[in-house]
Amino acid sequence: MFKLPIKRLDLYMLKNFVSLFLLTLMVCIFILLMQFVWLHVRDLVGKGVEMSVLAEFFIYAVASVVPLALPLAVLLASLITFGNLGEQVELTAMKAAGISLFRIIRPIALAVMVICGGAFYFSNNILPVSQVKLWTLIFSLRQKSPELDIPEGEFYDGIHGYNIYVRHKNPRRGILYDMMIYDYSKGFKDATVMVADSGKIVFSDDKRYLMLHLYSGESFENLDRKQQKATGTTKNIPYRRESFAEKQILIDFNSDLNRMDESVLADQHVSKNAWQLIHSIDSVHTLSVDKGNEQSQQMLESRYFGRDKFTVERNTQMAEEYAEYREQQSKDNPHWLRSFNTDSLFTSFTDSEKEKVLSVALERARAQSDQIDYNALILDDYQRYIRRHEVELHRKFTLAFACLIFFFIGAPLGAIIRKGGLGTPVIISVVMFIFYYIIDNTGFKMAREALWPCWAGMWLSSFVLLPIGIFLTYKAATDSALLNPEAWEKAFNIIKKKIRRLWILLNKRLKTSVRVSSSL
Repeated sequence: MFKLPIKRLDLYMLKNFVSLFLLTLMVCIFILLMQFVWLHVRDLVGKGVEMSVLAEFFIYAVASVVPLALPLAVLLASLITFGNLGEQVELTAMKAAGISLFRIIRPIALAVMVICGGAFYFSNNILPVSQVKLWTLIFSLRQKSPELDIPEGEFYDGIHGYNIYVRHKNPRRGILYDMMIYDYSKGFKDATVMVADSGKIVFSDDKRYLMLHLYSGESFENLDRKQQKATGTTKNIPYRRESFAEKQILIDFNSDLNRMDESVLADQHVSKNAWQLIHSIDSVHTLSVDKGNEQSQQMLESRYFGRDKFTVERNTQMAEEYAEYREQQSKDNPHWLRSFNTDSLFTSFTDSEKEKVLSVALERARAQSDQIDYNALILDDYQRYIRRHEVELHRKFTLAFACLIFFFIGAPLGAIIRKGGLGTPVIISVVMFIFYYIIDNTGFKMAREALWPCWAGMWLSSFVLLPIGIFLTYKAATDSALLNPEAWEKAFNIIKKKIRRLWILLNKRLKTSVRVSSSL
């Protein structure tokens, strides 16, 4: 007879956990997706985006929030699973049958390890591709012209270089009445103002231009700058007035979605897997070291120290003569260099010579300072590039490891509180995840700003939460009443009694000391 490779208990635990995990994962993805869409709602609303583009955006957005949703889903699913077991006394029955807590959680722990491996694979292989496509689409949507919808009674600035005011409009006929148009496409000083009784706006066949038809109006054009350029004079001409029965204006207005080239993000940290990140970090680190050595050599050979190539070549003959003079002076007076005093040399100059020397020294010092600032800026760019890549590299591992940590927090907490459903577990999960997010975001900012090493900042949340998980697992395995209100009340009463006894003892000693002092 065929025997199952795993026990029925394992199947029962896996069935409860996996179903809850898939449900909570979808809920967490939905919540994080709404938060992500809210951040980019301005890039989507009013652009006339097609449904296929919106679907593509949501697919890539879902892929971007999956790594963050996995730890929260593991925490919530493990809390609910073991909370239900404890509330229905199933966990107590298992322990009464001689099954330890570690044996009970073993199949789920193995499943969570598989989830951790899947999370790393997703972050390392799928997430970079989706991130490139997502941000390429977002940048393309930001460059897309908004959907043309001119409101009544207010200025519309959705067309670049134009402000259009319409008092009334007829949607059926597409006629706009009492129009006022400010054309500052050539600059505010060369602005043109047009008013018309009515008008109509139509698109060209290729959807790249707007044709603005105006009827019975006037235009006012500022001619100051044009007149000055044409005549070379500064005579002011206020404006040119033109009346027209019909006027047509062609406006560049590309309403199509022009996608950016994905190669623009090819060298960004979000587009690389772990091996590509390591290769980029090593390459840029080598470039940074070489650049630093080159800058140091240039500083040593700079004019500030009087050793630049131009000065040496220009003063080769003078240098040879100075060497002969130095040799002769050393023979006559071996200590002549020690007796050389720059202050005495400076005071021997005339006022004009002093001013010239100071100006040259100040100029060289400023030039050297500017060069040092420029070198520091270049090296800082290298270091910022390396930090971004190191942060992304550690993130691929920390998010996967967080799934395991949250399991060893959620499972023992569920076994201790013994509350199932979506009430208490959801509250505890939200509080714990907020605590994790604050710590993780703090470490991320510390690593990004180079206040901490990247590994310390990115693993800060794991360093804080791992001891909590170990402590909770130990308490759950030893059947500790960690979150039992009766146990806390009992401990509080014990502490209260001890404090009362200590207070009585202190009062007795104080009274005794007062009696002794009064008798003396």
